[in-house]
Amino acid sequence: MAWLHTWSGLLVGWILFAIFLTGTAAYLRPEITTWMRPELHATAAGPAAAQAALDHLQQVAPRSPSWFVNLPDARQPALQVLWREAAAGRRGFANAWLDPATGETLTARETRGGEFFYRFHFQLHYLNVPLARWIVSFCAMMMLVAIISGIVTHRRIFADFFTFRPGKGSRSWIDGHALVAVAALPYHLMITYTGLVTLMLMTMPWGAEKAYGGDRAAFTAEVFGTAPPGRAAGRPAPLTAVAPLLEAATRHWQGGSVGRIAVQHPGDANATILLTRDDAERISSNPQTLLFDGTTGALLASAGDTGGAAAATRGVMYGLHIGRFAGPLLRGLLLLSGLAGTVMVATGCLLWAVKIRQQALKRGRIGFGLRLVEHLNVAAIAGLPVAMAGFFWANRVLPPGLAGRAEWEIHLFFIAWAICLLHPLLRRGRQAWIDQFAAGGLMFALLPVVSLVTTERHLGVTLAAGDWAFAGFEFGLLAIGAALGAIAWRLARRRPAAAVAPQRRQPTARLAAGAAE
Repeated sequence: MAWLHTWSGLLVGWILFAIFLTGTAAYLRPEITTWMRPELHATAAGPAAAQAALDHLQQVAPRSPSWFVNLPDARQPALQVLWREAAAGRRGFANAWLDPATGETLTARETRGGEFFYRFHFQLHYLNVPLARWIVSFCAMMMLVAIISGIVTHRRIFADFFTFRPGKGSRSWIDGHALVAVAALPYHLMITYTGLVTLMLMTMPWGAEKAYGGDRAAFTAEVFGTAPPGRAAGRPAPLTAVAPLLEAATRHWQGGSVGRIAVQHPGDANATILLTRDDAERISSNPQTLLFDGTTGALLASAGDTGGAAAATRGVMYGLHIGRFAGPLLRGLLLLSGLAGTVMVATGCLLWAVKIRQQALKRGRIGFGLRLVEHLNVAAIAGLPVAMAGFFWANRVLPPGLAGRAEWEIHLFFIAWAICLLHPLLRRGRQAWIDQFAAGGLMFALLPVVSLVTTERHLGVTLAAGDWAFAGFEFGLLAIGAALGAIAWRLARRRPAAAVAPQRRQPTARLAAGAAE
């Protein structure tokens, strides 16, 4: 079990670190997206906003087969509309941000925002999506194996939670690894197992395929209540007013609010309007929906109010994983737990390198494998925060009208990370760690200053206006910069530990070391 714990964590440790850190950032997906579009201002949800969105879509995309509206809420206070492009030879979606009072388009810089971190944490980037999801699924399974085998091997796991001995070499790394692992152990088990559940239809599709004869659409319609839309009638008809439908939905859901609106075949006699309840109001990710006739406003169907035990279990697990139901306090606890998991993975990778280096120093020879692991540790653990800061910097300094701007933000994220991969070739050992943590700290700390110079929405404005969500995010950037800077400062002050002479290890020490391997 100690061998299994070591290798199941080490072989995928660098990818797991990236998955954990970007997944933790994804808890703030709406806040990140809002910060990366400083041109947008807070808007009010409600019937007026919904009707303004549909009126705008009627003007800009009257021939589109599908319209979608994301209503503003407390975390993302902007009104977004999307429509499927219907022009010959064009596929995909177009989108716009609107003023809910007038329906006029608001100009905002192109960006993927927090959506990039969310997507990266389960499908990476630049890779074929199914392949990337298989890689992440494999890493998640190895993570589950590492957690369970760590619990089995570490018999004194709860006692060691109250023990931390700094300045003791590998013993300090073992203590630190056990501390962050046990502190959020229920969260680690939950987030890893539910992460596997989110991709279960890809990794274990055979039950659904057998029960539904390979008809995935029928399975999706029954389990998730998302039946495919009907055909257009080919006869024009005006769309009904949306305000009465929103009121009917609120009554049906006993005070629940609408988060999204989808219109199929707008302007056609067979038009339908699908209202979906706001995700933040329920733990389960299974949507609650109401389907209305788009011309008469009659209720055609409802879904999500009841369902089978299997679908309900999957919905709650998925909901626990993404955490959209969490309020500010619980979201803060999820962020801390996610950071604990990130540190757990990082200390596991570092612990192996520290122990092997001590053994190599006793032998008087450091091999290529150890040097490679140490190099990748620097690039993955210290380099990823630099890349994330580079992503935010790109959002502020790239010209707003640059073609493909959103993709260039992502390209610069990976360019910054690639530089961090090459940097340890020039600055080896401790100095590489100091340089990259210092660079990350400085880049994060200067982001509010860059906002002050490049945008009209910065701390000087948001604090005066009481925009605590936007201001709080920038204070968070300052806190991250301070934390990374403190790590760099601590590393710069600490003297390298001298090689220790071989000593006889007690049984308890052997057990603890074996558990952390």
